[in-house]
Amino acid sequence: MLLKLYEKNNNPQDLQQVVDILNDGGLIIYPTDTMYAIGCHGLKERAIERICRIKEIDPRKNNLSIICYDLSSISEYAKVDNNTFKLMKRNLPGAFTFILNGTTRLPKIFRNRKEVGIRMPDNAIIQEIARILDAPIMTTTLPHEAHEDIEYCTDPELIDEKFGDLVDLVIDGGIGGTEFSTIVDCTSGEIEVIRQGKGWLNEG
Repeated sequence: MLLKLYEKNNNPQDLQQVVDILNDGGLIIYPTDTMYAIGCHGLKERAIERICRIKEIDPRKNNLSIICYDLSSISEYAKVDNNTFKLMKRNLPGAFTFILNGTTRLPKIFRNRKEVGIRMPDNAIIQEIARILDAPIMTTTLPHEAHEDIEYCTDPELIDEKFGDLVDLVIDGGIGGTEFSTIVDCTSGEIEVIRQGKGWLNEG
């Protein structure tokens, strides 16, 4: 199912439909400030396991990431010291994934790694959904084969054609980007950019 959403003035019923799917343990594909992503309610373990199967991710070996609506909600799910908080405040919302040490509020599937990626995309559609949901959204980029046409990851209609059967809803938020987020590891107290992507870190 394809649902067209906009940067603003969306029909509240459309937004509620997305939130209901997430609350029911469903999967959605949605735009971010980098690429289209696949996600689910970040506290529903079964839904997270479904995404791990689709992406062929082993949660014991790969970090999982969540989208938080605002900075204050991040501290519920990750341990944030003052320096990291200031760094995130300067750079979020934006095209970054901050790797932090997770808290026990996260489902067991996250605790295999003890770390969690935190995203606050600069995209009004997914921000609004996260706000109404009032919970983190587990997020990961769409599966993409190296030989595949990039349009299958950027054009919502092609995304729906390819992945529509695997998820409960595809959100059409316009043509998506092709760059990854920049990954910043903050788990050791030192700030380390471990993948340079779209975001350029302002360390102040």
